[in-house]
Amino acid sequence: MPQWKKLSHQQINERIFSALKENVNYYNEDKVGIPASHLDDKVFYQNAPFLEDAPFLSALIHNPNHIGCHTLGSSESFFKGTQAIEKEVIEICAGNILKGGEDDDFDGYVASGGTEANMQAVWIYRNYFMQEFGATLDEIALISSEDAHYSSAKASNVFQISFFRVPVENKNRKINHEAVKQTVETAKQEGKKYFIVVANMMTTMFGSVDDVACYTEVMRALDLPFKLHVDGAYGGFFYPFSKPENSLNFSNPDVNSITLDAHKMLQAPYGTGIFLIRKNWMTYANTQEASYVEGEDYTLIGSRSGANAIAIWMILMTYGPNGWYEKNMVLNHRAEWLCKKLKEKAIAFYRHPDANIVTIEAQYLKAEVCKKYGLVPDNHKNPQWYKVVVMDHVTIEKLERFIEEV
Repeated sequence: MPQWKKLSHQQINERIFSALKENVNYYNEDKVGIPASHLDDKVFYQNAPFLEDAPFLSALIHNPNHIGCHTLGSSESFFKGTQAIEKEVIEICAGNILKGGEDDDFDGYVASGGTEANMQAVWIYRNYFMQEFGATLDEIALISSEDAHYSSAKASNVFQISFFRVPVENKNRKINHEAVKQTVETAKQEGKKYFIVVANMMTTMFGSVDDVACYTEVMRALDLPFKLHVDGAYGGFFYPFSKPENSLNFSNPDVNSITLDAHKMLQAPYGTGIFLIRKNWMTYANTQEASYVEGEDYTLIGSRSGANAIAIWMILMTYGPNGWYEKNMVLNHRAEWLCKKLKEKAIAFYRHPDANIVTIEAQYLKAEVCKKYGLVPDNHKNPQWYKVVVMDHVTIEKLERFIEEV
């Protein structure tokens, strides 16, 4: 497993351009059977001098297709150079950031976003229960908290399995054992025997974090087969640094797969979600009909841009683990500053102590202030909460102006 470490600008450039040289060269090689090419040079100018020092833009122009799952072994050999970079991204995220053991091995790929990555997990576990237990669709249940991302509802719809929401406590956004037990008992009464659990590592609206033991202890007490997926689409590049000791990573043997989303906190281009899973599980998503694809296909998305994987790798290597920790601590400090100011004004809000999202009760906010500062409601038709997301561009100076108008 490669160690995550900071690299110089020159080292990053050398690695990526070297990888691009290992890929197929549509200009110089007599390859005529690939249903792809470089970007259209009548539309996209490809000889600009600055491209010599722009590895990501160069990768876009070279247009590598990362179809399939490269951690499984055989993949489209036309793009083996940049595929190796994607494999390294998967290994760093699973091993270094999410505490996979030295002897553990993981599969995964750069998805189109957190929604696809969450759906990939549900797809795999649905097929697992059907293939290994003979389960029918109406015997499988998907369960998550009522604050979970809408991708859970979408997965329920697409894969035709029932979705059960666990109520949360209004003020602290927590699930508890009793709420989980009651939800599971309701599902059992409806004939559900197998459970796909999606636990939250910082919800999109509140930044709240699930106590994963609430799920696992109830499932074991009721002797129910289950598989656990962690939705870290928002928190995956933040929470492991703000709270290193936690149970929502691969050091917890119950956690079988995790979603990350690089186009949020990592500030990668949109279309850069990440799906991670323990070894020997991707097989349940194998599409053997993709026989013309070397290595076949195990992903929901199929063809995807290798440039997105390169963007993730570049960001991780530019910062290194210490630099990324420092960046997140700055955001945490700004969130703490905002909370202090809200308390001084006696304004009710929710913030998980290790999150950079601060959610304010709607009754304390005027509509014009919400619109001016781009606050996002929990429900556009009937808002109860509005959130402030402390990202890289959200400076204390901007927050100060906001506080003055609240």
